[in-house]
Amino acid sequence: MLRTGRDTNRSTSRPATARRAAAADAATRTNAEQPRRLTGRATALGLVLLALMLAYAYPVRLYLDQRAQIEQLMLSQAKQRATIGQLASESAKWNDPAYVAAQARARFQMVQPGTKAYVVLPAPQPASKSGSSTTAKKSTTWYGALWSALRSADHPDGP
Repeated sequence: MLRTGRDTNRSTSRPATARRAAAADAATRTNAEQPRRLTGRATALGLVLLALMLAYAYPVRLYLDQRAQIEQLMLSQAKQRATIGQLASESAKWNDPAYVAAQARARFQMVQPGTKAYVVLPAPQPASKSGSSTTAKKSTTWYGALWSALRSADHPDGP
């Protein structure tokens, strides 16, 4: 690329640093003062953003409350499902005739026809000297109470 005479003269007669220095002396820049207060647009934008925040605050709170309620209901439902599972397994046990017979023996002291039932009674306690001899010790089972009533009827003056 060939240079024209005009470009050659300018670059040779004045280097770039000298040109910059001459331009800086010739015209100095002045900075205009920046206004410190908010403009009308900035104020309007701020008010719009504030209004949007206030408008969305209530629906967001409702949303969070509903999410918490859903979580609570899901926990309650899981507990109910566990309870239903336990009750279903217990119900399945009661459908078994052997389990029903075992419960009848354990709870009501019932036996099959032709089987002899034996009930072991506690040893009689000696009457205390300070207490009344007619007071019998109360049993917690129905057959114990019945047996105590029969014994007291059989021996009205004491054992």
